[in-house]
Amino acid sequence: MTLPAEKTGTQYLPENLPTHLQHYINGEFVNSVGGATFDVLDPVSNATYATAAAGRKEDIDLAVAAARDAFVNGPWPRMKPRERSRILNRIADAVEAQEERLAELESFDTGLPITQAKGQARRAAENFRFFADLIVAQFDDAMKVPGSQINYVNRKPIGVAGLITPWNTPFMLESWKLAPALATGNTVVLKPAEFTPLSASLWARIFSDAGLPDGVFNLVNGLGEEAGDALVKHPDVPLISFTGETTTGRTIFRNAAENLKGLSMELGGKSPCVVFADADLDAAIDSALFGVFSLNGERCTAGSRILVERTVYDEFCEKYAARARNIVVGDPHDPRTEVGALVHPEHFAKVASYVELGKSEGRLLAGGGRPEHLPEGNYIAPTVFADVAPDARIFQEEIFGPVVTITPFENDDEALALANNTRYGLAAYVWTQNLTRAHTFSSNVEAGMVWLNSHNVRDLRTPFGGVKASGLGHEGGYRSIDFYTDQQAVHISLGSVHTPKFGSVQDSAANEG
Repeated sequence: MTLPAEKTGTQYLPENLPTHLQHYINGEFVNSVGGATFDVLDPVSNATYATAAAGRKEDIDLAVAAARDAFVNGPWPRMKPRERSRILNRIADAVEAQEERLAELESFDTGLPITQAKGQARRAAENFRFFADLIVAQFDDAMKVPGSQINYVNRKPIGVAGLITPWNTPFMLESWKLAPALATGNTVVLKPAEFTPLSASLWARIFSDAGLPDGVFNLVNGLGEEAGDALVKHPDVPLISFTGETTTGRTIFRNAAENLKGLSMELGGKSPCVVFADADLDAAIDSALFGVFSLNGERCTAGSRILVERTVYDEFCEKYAARARNIVVGDPHDPRTEVGALVHPEHFAKVASYVELGKSEGRLLAGGGRPEHLPEGNYIAPTVFADVAPDARIFQEEIFGPVVTITPFENDDEALALANNTRYGLAAYVWTQNLTRAHTFSSNVEAGMVWLNSHNVRDLRTPFGGVKASGLGHEGGYRSIDFYTDQQAVHISLGSVHTPKFGSVQDSAANEG
């Protein structure tokens, strides 16, 4: 069944919107073995617009069996890199060709502003092109001992990769994992976030049309504690790549230990944005606003703790709050919207609770709750708290919404202490014209990624990941190739090799003498 495109008040419904989402296993769309489903809501009205097949252990078993068979008996792992590269480029072509449709569905399903959703589709295509190029250009190491030995590294795909993805920018973040996992010759089982399964359902047709063999890509919808848990525990899934919050990451770590799985986990963040007095203040404000309020504030790398040097603190707070109050909050499909609806009523309630808490932990400069002109839906106005102490919960805990704290500091040492004063360590942003300070601060801040005088603009060749409670391992560029392949060392002797002759009579007699 499909629904027609229409306008109902401010609610936009895309054309041909599916009303039921199925799994995709071994080249076929299927329902759950037990027939279970769950409701999928749109974040503007919080109405159920579709049901999705709810995967459980038996569905994961079928998907893993298909992926395992495709890995052991199928052509995909044995294709030459150039052959796989051609298919990856066709996938990228298809994503680009559907940019408008992808953005429309992503915006509807997640509440992201349509203009930002369009950027995610382009980034997804670029991920496939990047790894299509990388596997063709990639070479392995060889080590020589002249006249004695040659050693070389043989990279091999590992097997079935379990990919568990989040609900913020889901299609693009799925591409981060799918592209390198497939490029290196693995087969996959994708478990998308239950809040946002809509855009993930498009991968099946894209992959099939591009020529990906059946069984190489499999998708199982479902809850994390059911489908996700079964995927993590499955003995025939040697790799798990997970993006999500830290508590779930700990559970995955424990459950993966039984089978000693390879893990890559990008977890939560509470990233500092540090603004020194010598910074270009206007540029820093532009970046700090975009860094926390774009994507509705639902981004792991958000600079949600702004630390400002005392001498420019009052000026920064005044200008920042004035800009935050002017941010356009509204219908995600409206191209004027800068902050849309949060993804789900459960998440809205969580963020709203932190907004109320913040009123007792900081000085409210902007926002503070639901915008007056949006009485329904998961909308929260961009919210700014100043004078927030480092032991405040809104300073320490990940909120994952359009909420930011501002805290003053007196000198470089205090700025660094404040920046490192959380359990997280994903990203950091530093604004200063002092080159020595910039590099010194970067080397001492506890963060997996640092941006100097910039917001989150990332080269795909660089590693992505965090430290402390923000993650385990890194992906991106060759780090992704490393994660999704085994590196087998092969040793070849070129001349005679002296080996002690254990058990020989001659050696025994010599030893006795």
